[in-house]
Amino acid sequence: MADRLAGVPLAPYITLRTGGPARAFTQVETQDELVATVAEADREGEPVLVLGGGSNLVVSDDGFDGLVVRVATQGVDAMAEDGRVRVTVQAGEDWDALVARCVAEGWSGVECLSGVPGLVGSTPIQNVGAYGQDVSQTVAGVRVYDRMTGEVADLTAAECGFAYRHSAFKHDPGRHLVLAVTYALERSPLSGPVAYKELAVRLGVEIGARVPLADAREAVLELRRGKGMVLDPDDPDTRSAGSFFTNPVLGPDEAAALALRAPGHPRWDMPDGTVKVPAAWLIENAGFPKGYERGRARISTKHTLALTNPTGEAGAEELLALAREVRDGVHEKFGVWLVNEPVLVGVSL
Repeated sequence: MADRLAGVPLAPYITLRTGGPARAFTQVETQDELVATVAEADREGEPVLVLGGGSNLVVSDDGFDGLVVRVATQGVDAMAEDGRVRVTVQAGEDWDALVARCVAEGWSGVECLSGVPGLVGSTPIQNVGAYGQDVSQTVAGVRVYDRMTGEVADLTAAECGFAYRHSAFKHDPGRHLVLAVTYALERSPLSGPVAYKELAVRLGVEIGARVPLADAREAVLELRRGKGMVLDPDDPDTRSAGSFFTNPVLGPDEAAALALRAPGHPRWDMPDGTVKVPAAWLIENAGFPKGYERGRARISTKHTLALTNPTGEAGAEELLALAREVRDGVHEKFGVWLVNEPVLVGVSL
């Protein structure tokens, strides 16, 4: 078993740079060690926080009164099959490094997810998505440790229960520990069909066009950098959890009510009859512009969806106070409730 350390501050492991000390902290580097560590803690009734890249977390200033398990498992295995490749990746691998390898190898299907921070193990939990792609389009299976049954299992994509920024793992967050993810990718030098207007404009192509993988990756990275969404120690706007709120998905009645309050607002009509509304537009038009500050917490100067800790000195409660002000302001103006995207540990919105 890996060594345990007491009182390790969590802020350095979290992109928002918040989080007090862990009662106990350990790092695991093999799948077996990861399972054994969590299983032992569960048997002893010890609370467990599994820590990946820390890019989608807000942790209490009081820290975590239990065991923090930092996942550092490594390994990428690829198997070619009939014009496709199945790539099985350990949970502790860096996501963007994997995307860069896929682009270099000519494995198509995740190139528009370039620059997304975090580790592979978090991608199916959040159903990570950006610029017209999400991982549910390519995940073929997920190996998990089921903390309820005490067994390792291989789940199919259907069993993952993917939805917009959601999954069965997020629905029942304490049950499954992601060990590895298998992606089914196309062996092609070309991207998947470009599905996002902003990306198509940057590439100078029509929606549905395919472009060289490297071109798609570089265009996405440029767009993300322009929004402070690529981690950069020299850019204080990247001390964030990325998008703090998801884009609201409204039913017909809610959409009609919003249309009365904000005629002509931007919207995406979804195939199931719902309407997705850009949260960034709601935030800005509710009176919260880029750079809006509350204490030491700030809305990004580049993108209104990101709440930032520009000096690294704001605590979790300061960030959440800003989040509540934004959430409540949007509801008062538009009648729409925003939902946080990051996982909240020891705090609530």
